[in-house]
Amino acid sequence: MNITDLRNDVSISAKNGISFLCSGVFICVLMTIIYFLPMKIGLQNILALYSTGLMLPLAILLSRMIKVKWNDKENPLSRLGLILNVAQFIYFPIIFWMLFSNPNEFIVFFAIVTGAHFFPYGWLYKAKAYYWFAPIISIAVFIIGSYVGDEFIWLIPMTVPILLVILISFLYTDYRRKIDDRALRMEEFLS
Repeated sequence: MNITDLRNDVSISAKNGISFLCSGVFICVLMTIIYFLPMKIGLQNILALYSTGLMLPLAILLSRMIKVKWNDKENPLSRLGLILNVAQFIYFPIIFWMLFSNPNEFIVFFAIVTGAHFFPYGWLYKAKAYYWFAPIISIAVFIIGSYVGDEFIWLIPMTVPILLVILISFLYTDYRRKIDDRALRMEEFLS
């Protein structure tokens, strides 16, 4: 099996990582609610950071619900998706530094890092939407973060799930196309 076939198989079995993205939508909506609450920015930031602890359990639950297989032992690339997700933790020293040095900009940095970390998934899943939305999310958050005041900080976590839902729709379309292509190739092979 060549690398293109391995990537297509990972894309199909993991459904382009949609379960993790759906989990991210939920967490970003929760963060938006947190930033609406009347409390100090430091506490909002801590609660937002804690809310990310729901990511993996929620993604596992969603994966079971939509029958995602993101740890296919037969495909050597399947673990790469998890490694790429864990790689985001390498950026956490920057996030923690912002949390303590400039709490008003914490959520902007966090959202930029979140958006940027999607880029390598474009290669893994052979899904161009990741290549497009990694910079779109990061740049949109940067622009909004540059212009909104503290009273509108909730716009940052609200922007991310909106863009994630659009990304999910493109990725789902890509997933369905790959399923259809696989079925067509199978029909041709069997004929």
